[in-house]
Amino acid sequence: MPIRNIAVGRPEETYHPDALKAALAEFFSTLIFVFAGEGSGMAFNKLTDNGSTTPAGLVAAALAHGFGLFVAVSVGANISGGHVNPAVTFGAFVGGNITLLRGILYWIAQLLGSTVACLLLKFGTGGLTTSAFSLSSGVSVWNAFVLEIVMTFGLVYTVYATAIDPKKGNIGILAPIAIGFIVGANILAGGAFDGASMNPAVSFGPALVSWSWDNHWVYWAGPLIGGGLAGLIYEVFFIGHSSHEPLPTADY
Repeated sequence: MPIRNIAVGRPEETYHPDALKAALAEFFSTLIFVFAGEGSGMAFNKLTDNGSTTPAGLVAAALAHGFGLFVAVSVGANISGGHVNPAVTFGAFVGGNITLLRGILYWIAQLLGSTVACLLLKFGTGGLTTSAFSLSSGVSVWNAFVLEIVMTFGLVYTVYATAIDPKKGNIGILAPIAIGFIVGANILAGGAFDGASMNPAVSFGPALVSWSWDNHWVYWAGPLIGGGLAGLIYEVFFIGHSSHEPLPTADY
């Protein structure tokens, strides 16, 4: 059972070279992803006069985030596992596939990567505002909360099935594509309602740089609950009762 595999980790893990390299990889992967995703929205707004809220803007956001995440996961997979998302890291922790201390390192790196990406965008665009996630008209915080749980559940479930499950076999090669696709699909499904974050780091950077924190808790609580549930359910029902050896923490 995953509860037996959950570990805090040793203090020296926080400064072990491998852990620091993994955190650095998460920093750069998250920076690449947020720069592409957030930047596409800013560019679309500039070209179409706030057109990111139109159907064409939603499709553009889905494509940019899907492509960006595919690359971000790919470049980090062999070093850190390519989490690029605190909710994915939390799901991996709940399933006993990463220690708490290593997970905290990943979180810090992911939040810094997102913040630096938004600062670079603001500077590179001549001071344009990075758009913080917000709720659409008629959408309550509880509507958004449920949406974020469901969408992030689908994302982290996909991560487990294609990247963490030791039985994944050759399908592991397709993990970055599958992860990028589910994020793009979820943006098409939920982007018109709450922006479809599924990633606290993606929400944190723009909110910090623009200093806009309206309903920000939704974009933390929803993804963490959804990611945690996906990690727990997949580990218990599909990995925990398997005869295969569990994936070593160092490998993800």
